Amino acid sequence: MNDLVAVLISKYNYWVYIILMMIGFYAIITKKNLVKKIIGMNIVQTAIILFYISIGAKKGATLPIISHGHDAVGHAVHASDYINPLPHVLMLTAIVVAVATLGVALALAIKIYRQYNTLEEDEIHTRIREQ
Repeated sequence: MNDLVAVLISKYNYWVYIILMMIGFYAIITKKNLVKKIIGMNIVQTAIILFYISIGAKKGATLPIISHGHDAVGHAVHASDYINPLPHVLMLTAIVVAVATLGVALALAIKIYRQYNTLEEDEIHTRIREQ
């Protein structure tokens, strides 16, 4: 039992990401205001980005830069000695996509507000049915 608790405590960052994702999903599912749903979507995106950045980190590893000097001569290169840069690079792209998604979603929310004078889902649905 103590080993299980030690493992759970050592992986606290994963619990933070799970909690963030659940907060975002809660906002998306239960809130009726479109801006609150958009914020929930952004929280989920942030949790996923943080998760991928954390799995790309490695203790005791170095950057994957191999110099042509004394390090590379006569020594085999072991991939386990280096940090994998791919998750970090992909998350830079994900951050750009998240910002663009947030901007488009907020622009659509402004357009919806101008047309229906509300951001509440129920009121928008009733006004659409009345048309």
